[in-house]
Amino acid sequence: MNLDLTPEQSAFRDEVRAFIRERLPQDIRERLRLGYLPRKQDTVRWQRILAERGWAAPHWPRAYGGAELGQVERIILLDELQRAPAPVPQVFNINMLGPVLMKFGTDRQKAWFLPRLANLDLWFCQGFSEPGAGSDLASLRTAALRDGDHYVVNGQKIWTSTAHVADWMFALARTDAQAQRHRGISFLLIDLKSPGVTVRPIRSIDGAHHLNEVFLHDVRVPVDNRVGEEGQGWDCARFLLANERSGIANVGACRERLDYARERAARTRRGGRRLSDDPHLRHEMAVLDAELRALEVTNQRFLLTPSAQAAMPAFASVLKLRGTALQQQLHGLLARLGGAAVREHVDDEEVDGVPHLVERYLFARAGSIYGGTSEIQRDLVARTLLG
Repeated sequence: MNLDLTPEQSAFRDEVRAFIRERLPQDIRERLRLGYLPRKQDTVRWQRILAERGWAAPHWPRAYGGAELGQVERIILLDELQRAPAPVPQVFNINMLGPVLMKFGTDRQKAWFLPRLANLDLWFCQGFSEPGAGSDLASLRTAALRDGDHYVVNGQKIWTSTAHVADWMFALARTDAQAQRHRGISFLLIDLKSPGVTVRPIRSIDGAHHLNEVFLHDVRVPVDNRVGEEGQGWDCARFLLANERSGIANVGACRERLDYARERAARTRRGGRRLSDDPHLRHEMAVLDAELRALEVTNQRFLLTPSAQAAMPAFASVLKLRGTALQQQLHGLLARLGGAAVREHVDDEEVDGVPHLVERYLFARAGSIYGGTSEIQRDLVARTLLG
């Protein structure tokens, strides 16, 4: 990192590195280093280890399982986790729902849900997107009609990441069909074991099962599971999305992948010489390194300078655009370094020293969509710069 760290912050970085070195299970680290995505059991296992220090939810209050870390310490922790590499804490629980509950939730909701979110006793997914709605959340059609102390929910959610392994879903539903588009929406917590919930898989371009359709047919949701006031769902969603997009540059993850690409190039021979001796490849890696260093400095300016955030809200969009582009370039580079062998795999096992690099490259294509598409990010930048 390029941060000018105080002695206390340097000591914290050393503490994090020592903790990861001593406590991160080697089998998890090795799978991620080879390019595999973490499995649910990997994330649960590691997050519960982090929770012992409050590092699963580092910015949360200690009363709810957090560590009350400052912004610099959070950057250090995330950077070291990504560089290890280790699974990062489950984003829907920690970066999205948790802050929403702390701002809009009742005391009962905070006391019951937050410790379980931090320890990953409950795995949440996000029920926002719908067929025909996409990024235009205000056009959602899922309806929640009040029936005594319950809502009866009917509708469909789509592109729902991890719904097939999740316990609960936080979702937007229209509770007032007569209100203005943004005003008649409420934020609900839905137990996915409830009668009337059906989850169907969507296979993505990498051939894996990350995404789902979720169908809700007469699902009864207690009114006590509404977060915020009725009709306040849009405010909750905007607050949530602002938290989702923080840290989305994933600088540490990019750095770890570039280091791994260098390692692979140094030990792979073609035509009698190491790939790392190829001047064109060395030039490509040098350019990626320079762009990554620029992204790192820009990310720090945004996260650590309140005036930068206030003066240019589109700063986060710049980080998202460049971070996504670099991740895609790095996964493309790794796929090329693997050569023909990347097209071969057997029963999720590595073949000839090459993991599923093509599948991971294909998965990285989704980075231009989730968290706000690249087109939307460019629109936000243009509106800010051009007024």
